[in-house]
Amino acid sequence: MASVSAYRAGSLLARHVPVVAQNAVARAVGAASANTGQKRLVAARNLERALGRRMSSSETRRRVAKTFEWYTRYYAESFRLPSVPVTEIDRGFGFEGFGEIAAAVERGQGPILALPHLGTWEWAAWWLALVPEFKVTAVVEPLEPPELFEWFVGFRESLGMNIVPLGPDAAKTSIQALKQGQVLCLLADRDIQGNGIPVEFFGEKTTLPAGPATLALRTGSPLIPSAVYWRDNTRHAISTPPLDTTRRGKLRSDIARVTQDLARDFEYLISQAPEQWHMLSPNWPSDYELLGLPTPEHLREL
Repeated sequence: MASVSAYRAGSLLARHVPVVAQNAVARAVGAASANTGQKRLVAARNLERALGRRMSSSETRRRVAKTFEWYTRYYAESFRLPSVPVTEIDRGFGFEGFGEIAAAVERGQGPILALPHLGTWEWAAWWLALVPEFKVTAVVEPLEPPELFEWFVGFRESLGMNIVPLGPDAAKTSIQALKQGQVLCLLADRDIQGNGIPVEFFGEKTTLPAGPATLALRTGSPLIPSAVYWRDNTRHAISTPPLDTTRRGKLRSDIARVTQDLARDFEYLISQAPEQWHMLSPNWPSDYELLGLPTPEHLREL
């Protein structure tokens, strides 16, 4: 993990270096990262999952390089956001499915946006905060060291988001935000805490966090799978219809059903732009086996 000073320097450069030059650097980083390392293997496996087929060696190098290029652009673009005029943010952004989000906010019942680690979600969060002027809360993974996490919290709050660290108090704070009609953003394609729900995700068993389904079932807030993509020089968000969170039985069974439905929608959203999926940590038991790493306890019995 880079130091706080490195991220500060990257943020400063992103605000002053022309976008064309930033994109050239991103391409160079992608090419340099495409051939070696654990993250390269994970990226290649995830691409094949999203594509639903094996890739040749040349296709693997090309697509993995593109994944790291987009990942670098994600940071550069996020760091650049505070200096981007609102008119430019709005002009360069399209949204499918925004009506469901707006309707929920108007009812005073905040919607839950469940997102994969894909594309440029912070652009959408800032658009929501600055254009329709919605209140946005995001639950994020704490980082080490703490001063790095504090820097990221301050940075994201400067983009108009209320940031909640994943932990014991996250659920209570999230429920309060939803009751206040805020948009709640949850990155949910990886079970970071290891206490999630078993699902089939891209044809393999793994676990996904229970939080999105649990909050939706307990609060009545619509659970809306969403993703944000680069399309040439613009950004485009897609929100699928809200998942069916009607209570049908015991809470645990309903959470499992809704989380599996979320996994299916994530498959669709990720398959629209597989190279932009920058989840570069092992996420399935077979990933750990291939990398020669111990399989986490929560994945051993799947």
